[in-house]
Amino acid sequence: MKITRFTAWLVEVDAGPKFIWRNGLSGSHGDIPPGTRPRKAVIRMDTDAGTSGAFEIGRGDAVVDLVRRRYHNFIGENPLLTERLWHLVWEVDRVEEIHMRALGILDQLCWDVKSQAAGMPIYQMLGGNDPKVPAYASTVTWPTLDEYERYIKMCRDIGFKAFKLHAWGDVKRDIELSTKLREWVGPDADLMFDGSAGWDYVDALEVGRALQDLDFLWYEEPMREFYLGSYTKLCEKLKIPVLAAETSDGVHWNMASWIEAKALDMTRISTFYKGGFTGAMKIAHMSDSFGMRAQVHGMGLENAQLCAAVRNNDYYEQLVMNEEQIRGLDKLGPLSIVDGYLNVSDEPGIGYRFDWDELDRTALNKVEVTERF
Repeated sequence: MKITRFTAWLVEVDAGPKFIWRNGLSGSHGDIPPGTRPRKAVIRMDTDAGTSGAFEIGRGDAVVDLVRRRYHNFIGENPLLTERLWHLVWEVDRVEEIHMRALGILDQLCWDVKSQAAGMPIYQMLGGNDPKVPAYASTVTWPTLDEYERYIKMCRDIGFKAFKLHAWGDVKRDIELSTKLREWVGPDADLMFDGSAGWDYVDALEVGRALQDLDFLWYEEPMREFYLGSYTKLCEKLKIPVLAAETSDGVHWNMASWIEAKALDMTRISTFYKGGFTGAMKIAHMSDSFGMRAQVHGMGLENAQLCAAVRNNDYYEQLVMNEEQIRGLDKLGPLSIVDGYLNVSDEPGIGYRFDWDELDRTALNKVEVTERF
């Protein structure tokens, strides 16, 4: 089998619900200039066997340009050789410095084709663990304590048994909120806290001590992930597991440095920050060899397959935003959450379905790559 063509469409899409993150971070619409709509890239990879892989991603303008300038390197390659192609992308990265979110595009297109060719779901081809995955309710940042209580109890009532806070970035208020969360959901629920890299070491330590007293499952990304020494000190001082390296570049090579430095207790994996399925699985297996859990970050069709494949992952992350969205979580097709669980699809491929004629008609830009040069 050989890759014969890449096609990339730049499209406008509807904006999702508005929400905010912690103090200092822009909200969900922070990258949408007034009077415009979000832009995504839709990418299709065709093969001489008649099988196609398809994928969509944000940062549309940059991704379409990346396909136009660099994807000729992969024309004629065998998409079933995912390990080979994963390393060829790194050769392009050496001169291109590909954005982390774009690093795994080719890998996911190839796994889409590979899965269809085998007639098996991706999670089984990655090793396979369990297609029934417990989900946790991952909050946005709501303005008041009353709103947190309302929405968290709503999530509890529809079946969630695990909850993660994205809070305000204020040490005293965040500790109060964490204490209230334990009261609202009881002693048996798994609780997590995401600091969104908002604190220095001193504040991170204070919050971490409070969370471990409340028996939280993990303490996520309390500081920026640049200086490993601060994370090493934090891990030494705390009993609660520190989950880190979510946004660090370098996939498994970089994660090895974190483990070697004893700068985390759990690793973070995703298809979008860790080089697709191949990169994420490299980290998952390396983490397992150190007796560490590799927690899957984020939602979506791709990460759902990853959750079903990785034994040392605990949960699927489901963002919760408002009442309408929470009430509709059981109506999301292959990503529906029912009684606190995600049942991952057994269909081959990632699962994207596009109307190619409609894309041709409505796209702001279209790029095709058919020859190697």
